[in-house]
Amino acid sequence: MTNINKLNGVLRFVKESFIGKDEIIDLLGISLIARENAFLLGPPGTAKSAIIRLLSTCIENGKNFEYLLTRFTEPNEIFGPFDIRKLKDGELITNTEGMMPEASMVFLDEIFNANSAILNSLLMALNEKIFRRGKETKKLPALMFVGASNVLPEDDALNALLDRFLIRVKCDYVDTDRLEEVLLAGWKLENNFSNEKPSITPEEIIDLQQLSKQVDLSPIRKQYVDLVHNLRNTGIKVSDRRAVKIQNLLAASALMCGRNEAILSDLWVLKYIWDTEEQIEILAGIIDTIIEKDNAPQAHPQALFNKNPNAEELAKEIDLLKTKWDSGSLSFEEQNVIKDKLRYVQTRCNWIKNNEHKQHLQTEIELLWQKMLKTI
Repeated sequence: MTNINKLNGVLRFVKESFIGKDEIIDLLGISLIARENAFLLGPPGTAKSAIIRLLSTCIENGKNFEYLLTRFTEPNEIFGPFDIRKLKDGELITNTEGMMPEASMVFLDEIFNANSAILNSLLMALNEKIFRRGKETKKLPALMFVGASNVLPEDDALNALLDRFLIRVKCDYVDTDRLEEVLLAGWKLENNFSNEKPSITPEEIIDLQQLSKQVDLSPIRKQYVDLVHNLRNTGIKVSDRRAVKIQNLLAASALMCGRNEAILSDLWVLKYIWDTEEQIEILAGIIDTIIEKDNAPQAHPQALFNKNPNAEELAKEIDLLKTKWDSGSLSFEEQNVIKDKLRYVQTRCNWIKNNEHKQHLQTEIELLWQKMLKTI
């Protein structure tokens, strides 16, 4: 069995254990291959830590480090205490046994509680995979860092922390329609009914990380460059550094599908580079419009996945956009945001099965477009 089949087998097992979390689990798989960090935004009780815990148990001989940060968390709690024996000799050496610097999977819950005492060390660990404390410098074996929080940061110092997580994904409660499936899967997991658990070693994941660097991105590089320009014009900040790093995600998506070259649908990963919750729909609208043109059979399943739209919700969204447009005194950037949201709603309308509802919404959208053209 190839390493990519092994990883896909692990992800499939985790998906079966956590119903309705396929999107999050697939993105964690992408993060592992790309060796990029992932951030989960969601309320307590949405299985954020449980998913990471199960995934880490499938990494054979791997070490997991999980910690809930508070405002009072000290460096010793994350990186380990100073070695008392070495301290007597005047050396400041950290005893990292069982702590973050030795872990292959790191999960930091409520990460935006990080205080100034650990912030700089965390930023270096997340960005460069290096632990530095005094004269100590140690390369970290972490395959991936995952952070989680109930809220997004407001402080600039903490925004720097969010910036170190390339992938951002919302983790919500599962639809009530699937509650019975959730209960059955949860009961099975709680009682360890499944004896067989697929696994993959850290070395095999590292091999995949190296293999992803050989993926040919040239078939979609022009579209990617155009997309980055488009996002910047829309007001979504994509720095040069992040633009370079996102290429790792594109390569990972291709590799997960057994391809050695990227295709248009691999751009689906860009739906998860938002900075604010308001940007989630805007990104989805822009990216879905691009990747729906790609009918390649080897596309990643998440690229083809679209939630069935609700006609009533779309009608409310159109009314809201009308109200915002009519409010006047909008900046050029704010006008572009409204237009992008309208394009997203327009794309979603195409997936409505009821023709009467679809025609009504399309008429409303067309009227709003005409209104926008008149004010230009």
